[in-house]
Amino acid sequence: MEDEMFDQIVSVFHNLVSWVAAGAMVFGGVVPYIPQYRDIRRTQNAEGFSTYVCLVLLVANILRILFRFGRYFETLLLWQSIIMIATMLIMLNLCTNVRMAAELNTKRRSFIDFDWSYFWLWSRFLDYMQCVLAFTLMSAYITYLFLESTLFVETLGFLAVFTEAMLGTPQLYCNYQNKSTEGMSIKMVLMWTSGDTFKTGYFLLTQAPVQFWICGLLQVLVDFTILFQVYYYSRYPQKPVSHTVSHTTSAKAL
Repeated sequence: MEDEMFDQIVSVFHNLVSWVAAGAMVFGGVVPYIPQYRDIRRTQNAEGFSTYVCLVLLVANILRILFRFGRYFETLLLWQSIIMIATMLIMLNLCTNVRMAAELNTKRRSFIDFDWSYFWLWSRFLDYMQCVLAFTLMSAYITYLFLESTLFVETLGFLAVFTEAMLGTPQLYCNYQNKSTEGMSIKMVLMWTSGDTFKTGYFLLTQAPVQFWICGLLQVLVDFTILFQVYYYSRYPQKPVSHTVSHTTSAKAL
């Protein structure tokens, strides 16, 4: 009797841990953007957030969804990509509205102008949606044509996770150039480091495709390198370099 009760308790605990882990995987990636969204909405200032972060994550997650048609992976990871895409579109909508409200006299730019000097710097959220839709349809068509090619499918999966893994490298390079981490949110870096570590461990435990956990390890390496920069530049201050926030700032610099 006691053994049966113990087994039931263990089973309930196992199910609880599984649900918590699943929820963390699906929604954990969007949590850092919630305070950023609220801050932008409160201050009506989007200069501290680079919309190129949205571009990188949109491309990465669209490619990941297409990769699933050629190589099955866990449904939770599919939902993670869908929710991240929705989150990035919400962030884009807010940033575009705030920026245009602050630049009333700026000439309007649109996606159909096909002016590469203003790529991803358009005036309306609709233009971003047109670009995302065009990229999705083009990528889906190419995937459909080469879906039977194992080399193409595996390359597609690698590109999807590698793009996301490289999200922190602009901040890493910016810190190196400035010889400082001034203005960078340490809490945000810690949140991303813990999230990426958990995510990579999840990939390994669930035996996700090799591209996922290799690029996950790479992402964790970038996170810890940024944390090392924080330690190094605070302990050994370099010559001050005046700089401003650039459009290459990653989500880890929010």
